[in-house]
Amino acid sequence: MDRRRQLPHFMNLPVHLFLLTFLTALQAVTWSSHAAHSPSPEELLLGFRAAPDSAVSSFQPLLSDSSGNYSLGFLRVNPNQLSLSVLHVPSSVPVWSANTTRLARWADSTQLFFNGSLVLSDARTGVFWSTATIGDRVWLSNTSNLMIQKLDGVTILWQSFDFPSDTLVENQNFTSTMTLVSSNGLYSMRLGPNYIGLYANFAGSGRGPGQIYLKHRAMEAKAEIVEGQPIYLVLKSGGYLGMFQNGSIPVDVQSFNTFQQNVSGIRRVRIEPDGNLKGYYWTGSSWILDYQAISDACELPSSCGSYGLCKPGKGCSCLDNRRDHDSGECAPAGNQLRGDFCGAYDSRVRVVRRSGVELPFKELMGYKNMASIEECEGACEGNCTCWGVVYSNSSGFCYMLDYPVQTVVAVGDESKVGYFKVREGVRKKKVETWVGLGLGLLFGAILVFGGVMGLGWYKWRSRGVKGYLEEEGVSGVGAYKDLGGASFRSIELCEK
Repeated sequence: MDRRRQLPHFMNLPVHLFLLTFLTALQAVTWSSHAAHSPSPEELLLGFRAAPDSAVSSFQPLLSDSSGNYSLGFLRVNPNQLSLSVLHVPSSVPVWSANTTRLARWADSTQLFFNGSLVLSDARTGVFWSTATIGDRVWLSNTSNLMIQKLDGVTILWQSFDFPSDTLVENQNFTSTMTLVSSNGLYSMRLGPNYIGLYANFAGSGRGPGQIYLKHRAMEAKAEIVEGQPIYLVLKSGGYLGMFQNGSIPVDVQSFNTFQQNVSGIRRVRIEPDGNLKGYYWTGSSWILDYQAISDACELPSSCGSYGLCKPGKGCSCLDNRRDHDSGECAPAGNQLRGDFCGAYDSRVRVVRRSGVELPFKELMGYKNMASIEECEGACEGNCTCWGVVYSNSSGFCYMLDYPVQTVVAVGDESKVGYFKVREGVRKKKVETWVGLGLGLLFGAILVFGGVMGLGWYKWRSRGVKGYLEEEGVSGVGAYKDLGGASFRSIELCEK
């Protein structure tokens, strides 16, 4: 006989419900934990769709490479906007970002989807960026190259290596059709027929690449440039930037500090927000600076900011000595606005003159021969697009700035003189005109209203109540029952 104790039949149901509830809760916690720590997929297929997560504060991964070193996702660039970027995961440094004309919002209405093209769009404002392809999958290589492929895994329809942002990684070809642009949009790197050029675009878009401030020509030590054939640039794992044209022999080598040394970490080169081109290698825990194209800070286009004066070995000050460089800008904020001194802007301009100055990259600027500093200044004074000039009394060279004044360099030669325009209280004329017209109409209306009220008051006081009532067609005050009439109420209110 089975002597094991049996639960009463009426207790079976509560026990079953308890166990079911417990197991369900445990499974939900397990699923939640798994979802929180699950890696992003290694490929995106047709039908993929994702939106920014409001709970994410910095980077939301959407796609990873097989090694986990790189990830594609939404990167917050400020509290309310995002960029589509590939990050080096261990350091959280972006190595590529989609070149959008404007930043997308970090909101549910922004979506990234794959329908053959990888598309970043907003339901309200439309498409921000698209690969414009008809592919089958999105894949991220372990070298950070984002690709749109066919299912055969061989045919590449689009790749991010062909559209770099501000960074080059190892073995990524940089050609004459490409441009590296700094994150603030002011500086760029481009290739010429036989040189690497760095450009500053202080004047805004529509004027080409801008003012060149560094030009590194190929040394042609091991191979000669063949005229008419394009060159390309490659960051090599041996620790150098190689300029190539045909074959594997470089026409130029820019060596890094670790040139031909055994460095196990990956390398990258980036054009920085200050305009310098710098190279780094990864130690496994940090990026180490290994190369910089410009070693002297005073040779950078704007190391001391707008209207700053760079003193080699001594730091920065302001051109006019009216402001403290350490406390803020050396000129009113309006002097960072692009444009000119005519047309839409007013002409309130102050002039700053300073001797013992020159431009940091004058050898790459155009100039005109002029007989005197007065002639050089006169050529700029009436020129709407001229922001200033630097003149050398010894050579007669007059250098003209057609963009907002940046940093100039202090030199010991007092015969080198600068003339710089400074906007004071910049406002657009059209806005001033409309504001003036509006204020004029308002004051005019007030005067007319005051005149009408004054005339009415004068007529009432001069003619008396009786005359006023007669004009209104009332012969007298009348009986008590008529005191509630409209005319009488008007008189009562006036007397009060």
